[in-house]
Amino acid sequence: MHDRGGVPTGEPIDRTEHELEDWELLTDALAGALARAGVMNVDQLRRGIESMPSDEYERAGYYERWLFSIETNLTEKGILAPGELDGRL
Repeated sequence: MHDRGGVPTGEPIDRTEHELEDWELLTDALAGALARAGVMNVDQLRRGIESMPSDEYERAGYYERWLFSIETNLTEKGILAPGELDGRL
């Protein structure tokens, strides 16, 4: 589902510029910090995004997909316990 190239659609591509929300900036910063610390690289980020169920992928925005991947990777590495973030929210 992640590779959208060649998929026909009647929907126009939204090319408008927009300001990133604070949580989006923080998500980007978190991914960068994890990469610099050697915890997660861009290939792992992509793999996590690609592992999203297709219905969740379709509903999620760009940085929501990043958050899914970060949580998935950190859980797989034992840094987060399964459901830990949900429990804190």
